[in-house]
Amino acid sequence: LPALSTIFLTLILSASFAQQNNETEIRKLEKALDSAILKSDTILIAKLFSPQIVVNSPANTIVKFNGVMGRIRTGLIDYSSFEKVIENISFVENIAIVMGKEILTPKGITANAGKTVTRRFTDIWIKDKKSWRLTARQATIILVL
Repeated sequence: LPALSTIFLTLILSASFAQQNNETEIRKLEKALDSAILKSDTILIAKLFSPQIVVNSPANTIVKFNGVMGRIRTGLIDYSSFEKVIENISFVENIAIVMGKEILTPKGITANAGKTVTRRFTDIWIKDKKSWRLTARQATIILVL
């Protein structure tokens, strides 16, 4: 019986350690994505996005990969500041679900330029054989000041 307890404890600790590693990795990816968006770095964004990404945008439209990239390239997505507060990360097999809020300041021709915009967001990352990729995203504006 003590050997069985040791095996069980080892399995629980291994699963907990794997989840902590995954959470650390997702937090790093979220920071990299936020930085890439702030810099309009479409090369890095393309590496972090799944080619099949679908976004329910704050403009109340559904946008796919080429649409997001086009909006960044044309200045429709352009921010002078961008802060993300992650409130929860959950894992279901090879899926990471990240939820929280974003506080940003759009600039240029982006909607609400010069104002402080607060949004609720959900990011869904899926891990394939190589890496985690952002596959779905939802962002809803809750406050504009």
